[in-house]
Amino acid sequence: MIAGILLFIPLFFLPLWNITLEAPQYPIPLGMDIHISKFADTHPFDIKNINLMNHYVGMQYIPETIPEFEIFPYVVGFMMVLGLIIGFFGGYKMFFAWFFVMAILGLLGMYDFYMWEYNYGHNLSEKAIMNFKNPDGSVMGFQPPLWGTKDILNFTAHSYPRIGAVLMFVGMGLTFLAGIVGFKESK
Repeated sequence: MIAGILLFIPLFFLPLWNITLEAPQYPIPLGMDIHISKFADTHPFDIKNINLMNHYVGMQYIPETIPEFEIFPYVVGFMMVLGLIIGFFGGYKMFFAWFFVMAILGLLGMYDFYMWEYNYGHNLSEKAIMNFKNPDGSVMGFQPPLWGTKDILNFTAHSYPRIGAVLMFVGMGLTFLAGIVGFKESK
């Protein structure tokens, strides 16, 4: 379990997620890396260019910070300290308990991310320079996918985990595996 918890350390400096926008007018795709405490450009000025482009369809600017960036580092830090304590002093039942709490927190984080994307892509200004409608006449949304690839007008949006998230998932898997090994040893 300890090894799994230590894989959470890179979350404090490596990106968790990335959203990339490809379009013919951008030979180098625009991208945004999402860390537990900030948004960052994939290439210099990407977020500025995304904000300028999105302004035309009435989307909000990507903010410098969001409330979650204040909370996530503390939650991850707390779960790491708790995991280390359990790893040294707890048994397999505690390993499973930690894993399930972390899984629930991860699912809540993904839900929060989805809701942020939804608001960002659907809460459009009525004063937008350009207005696009769906075939049914409703206002078109510009929400990137939570996971995967999606075409939005002439853009292809990609949304995938980055190395921080991969290490977190591997670390969680190791804690679950430690619980299984502990369970088998207790029999």
